[in-house]
Amino acid sequence: MRSRRDMLFFLAASAVAGGASRALASPLTAAAQPNLRGAIDAVDYRAIPDSGDRKTRNLQQMIEQAARENVPVFLPPGTYRVSNLTLPDNTRITGVPGASRIVYTGEGHLFAAENVRRIELSNLVIDGGNRWLGDYAGGLLQFTGVDEVLIDNCEIGGSRKHGLQLERCGGRIERSRISGAAQSGLYAVDSSTLSVTGNTVSDCGNGGILVHRWKKAEDGTVVSGNRISNIRANDGGTGQNGNGINIFRADGVMVVNNQISDCAFTAIRANSASDIQISSNQCRRSGETAIYVEFAFEGAVVSANMIDGAANGISIANFDEGGRLASVTGNVVRNLTLRGPYQHEVGFGIGIAAEADTLISGNVIEGAPRWGLQIGWGPYLRNVVVTGNVVRKAPVGCAVSVADGAGTAVITDNIFQETAEGAVLGFQWEKKVSGEMAGGGSPYAQLTVERNRVS
Repeated sequence: MRSRRDMLFFLAASAVAGGASRALASPLTAAAQPNLRGAIDAVDYRAIPDSGDRKTRNLQQMIEQAARENVPVFLPPGTYRVSNLTLPDNTRITGVPGASRIVYTGEGHLFAAENVRRIELSNLVIDGGNRWLGDYAGGLLQFTGVDEVLIDNCEIGGSRKHGLQLERCGGRIERSRISGAAQSGLYAVDSSTLSVTGNTVSDCGNGGILVHRWKKAEDGTVVSGNRISNIRANDGGTGQNGNGINIFRADGVMVVNNQISDCAFTAIRANSASDIQISSNQCRRSGETAIYVEFAFEGAVVSANMIDGAANGISIANFDEGGRLASVTGNVVRNLTLRGPYQHEVGFGIGIAAEADTLISGNVIEGAPRWGLQIGWGPYLRNVVVTGNVVRKAPVGCAVSVADGAGTAVITDNIFQETAEGAVLGFQWEKKVSGEMAGGGSPYAQLTVERNRVS
């Protein structure tokens, strides 16, 4: 057995009627072999594809020995029908991309690990087959208290719950494809030094990538370069489901350079998440607000995002819950609609909205069918600066609150074009109460409105 491993050959195995065949392939090149040096081969443990009732036990034994010997497990091509595998510390399982297929048989969970240092899975197809998962299992793959989870170039599909659930984990989820989860593709809670990069997440029932915490605290997850599409909201609600990327109570998160399309609610939703950066994302055809920063947050940067198609563009909301302190710069928002997934007190068709301690600068808004900019709502307005923006094709260019208790706003040096009802107008809640103010001379002491261009 040792000599065969040391030769570093790929062993190809395929299921045939009544058994399995084995074939010897070409040796690995030096560049391709580092992760397989001394690898334990599945065939050596009779954990061969479609080989009978003992395959789970054999595969479990193989994984445990490989972890003890500090070598990876190699799964030759084929289908491995297993369940209830518990991964020990230092597990490393790899296969042939697209060909080494692990199929869950539906007896509780597929992969689980708890309170270990390192787990690594690569080059595997992991298929849940939409089979029942035990009540204790939150996802097809469930890892708890793992210092470093490394999942690379895997396909994870067909989970009756989350595709991948991580709790109190760090590590990297990268270059993988997650699809067909009844809940979310990836659910990560109470993470530490977690990176989610370069993945494709699609066709999930309630969410794409979720980064949550049980209590609001520093998190620091990086969500970058992912492609997320076709996220539904099967369990309904007014925003807790149906989001491409959802950040909840997790501070210090970066959401950058993602491509997100066709989400039932929001492309990127940050709820009670302070010190968040949302930058350089493509957000297309969102059913509600494309980018939402809401509730109890302090500190948000929303910059250089492209939003094409949504009910609302960007919302910096909930000063009544402590939501404040943001910079919204250099975004493009276009092709909005008045239609949303539920009745909203403010309404839909708004380009960019903000309430407290926020700079809105250098943005371009075109095609907002209600208001291009919404500055404050009722008394919830304080220290908002609106400068250097371009707003086109909106009935109202900028609706600013002048209700009792509303605070200070500065609206200067913006360009408004094709704003049929007015460029800058004062509102008490939803009621228009002022004439045109864009040219200056605001009748409201708390407003500075100057040097805007209207055409």
